[in-house]
Amino acid sequence: MGRSVAGPQLRSSDAVADALASFIRDTVGSASFALLGNSYGGMLARHLAAEFGGQVLGLALLCPVAVAENSRRVLPPRSVLRQDPALLASLVPEDAEAYAEMAVIQSAENWGLFRDSVLPGLRSFDRSAIGRIAGRYALSVEPEDRHEVFSGPTLIITGRQDHVVGFTDQAALAERYPDSELVILDRAGHNAHLDRPGAVAELLDAWLRRMDNPQDS
Repeated sequence: MGRSVAGPQLRSSDAVADALASFIRDTVGSASFALLGNSYGGMLARHLAAEFGGQVLGLALLCPVAVAENSRRVLPPRSVLRQDPALLASLVPEDAEAYAEMAVIQSAENWGLFRDSVLPGLRSFDRSAIGRIAGRYALSVEPEDRHEVFSGPTLIITGRQDHVVGFTDQAALAERYPDSELVILDRAGHNAHLDRPGAVAELLDAWLRRMDNPQDS
């Protein structure tokens, strides 16, 4: 989704997960670390938590993929709670289309966050690599079925208006993690961190404190 080179060996989510695990082993070694995954990255973070177990201090999942197969996801209908036609008309058509596809709360402030933190990835991603990976999108084994389920501080943040991955499947996923907190944010879609930045920041701060003080979990 940026400048990292995606070689021909990346032909599945399993391959991406293996590449991330290798990166962690080479970069982090035996040190402890925490994981935060957004959307597809949430599915990968779940895999890494299962792979590294006790080495992981905490797991945070932001609007994560809980069910890989789109047709099996429980999704709310697409909804826009606040429309701003003038804003969309002022944008380059391609940018307006990309923004309108996800935005639940359309505003100049929300657009600025999308422009700075999402649009660069949409403009630079490797389409051929994503096409290869999408052909084998699901992990061969669900992370929670691989090893003993991760028992550290876990935070799952979802958006009630998330029409991409939903929030119902994530509620079921939370049941698999014994020290999990599930938060369903209203007025938030798949980019919940843009729709409700203050709330997401507070939740992540609290999650970090839980890792510092595990007895308070």
